[in-house]
Amino acid sequence: MTKKILSFSIVILLLFVSMIYSATTGSIKMGFFEFITALFEEGNSQMEAIRDLRFPRIVVALFAGAALSVSGVLLQSVMRNPLADAGVIGISSGAAFVQLFIISFFPALFFMTPILAFIGGACACALVFALSWKSGLSPLKLILVGIAINAMFTGLTEAFLNLGGSLNTSAASVVGSNLTMRTWKDVSTITTYGTIGLVAAFTLYSWCNLLVLQDKTAKSLGFNVARARLIIAAVAVLLSAVSVVVAGVISFVGLLVPHIARRLVGHDHRILLPFTALAGALLILVADTIGRTVVAPIEIPASTIMAIIGGPFLIFLLRKE
Repeated sequence: MTKKILSFSIVILLLFVSMIYSATTGSIKMGFFEFITALFEEGNSQMEAIRDLRFPRIVVALFAGAALSVSGVLLQSVMRNPLADAGVIGISSGAAFVQLFIISFFPALFFMTPILAFIGGACACALVFALSWKSGLSPLKLILVGIAINAMFTGLTEAFLNLGGSLNTSAASVVGSNLTMRTWKDVSTITTYGTIGLVAAFTLYSWCNLLVLQDKTAKSLGFNVARARLIIAAVAVLLSAVSVVVAGVISFVGLLVPHIARRLVGHDHRILLPFTALAGALLILVADTIGRTVVAPIEIPASTIMAIIGGPFLIFLLRKE
């Protein structure tokens, strides 16, 4: 218990420090005490710029990280596979393709993109599940099928962008995975749908714990395994889809964070889910801040940094298991 409390305390402290550092570092720099004072001042031009440009970006990074990390925990629970992740198995790319299609041909439906992206992600998830299933789910087969589905949707998206020419110039910037120029409207979208998904995930912790058992054992306890898998998977897809709509496709977050979290706080989803949300928020915020500041004024997208970290981590897990 002491280790769990210490882990939560450290992550919350690092999250607070990262938020302050991210807000005060960049083209506009402020000291900590200057920043705190400026928060309560009116007419401070520097603080107004930070409020309009950095605060939305910080909030989007936090919610995207939390959503993707919790989505990874849920998918790993549903598929009984420690390698499941929305970005790796194609759910994110499926959502991104549907989003691009809607923005390009049905711009009037732009306000419905979170729901439509959810449908795209759900289709990708169903494909992976159906093609991987053969008297159970093989971890390696799931990854191979997921990578194939991911490649298919990624290829469709790239072909669509190349063939569309100028038609898709603005659409490409919308589905890109760079957090630059995120607005308070984006914050509203990701906080609304993200909060719904996260609250739903936290209430499903007992189901996630039961899915660890063999299906026969869970059914003997009166647990409806099929219904639980369907609902939990739907919540996972919602979280990954809303992250794609606002922050773009960021892979490996739902793979890396849950594994580290389990080592720190254990396998009980009642504790694992909230800790994973905090750790995921911290990871994406740090990745985005590093990408924004390390070679400024050039920006490295958080998705690129996560790919650099996550690729070797996936290879390590595959070799280990």
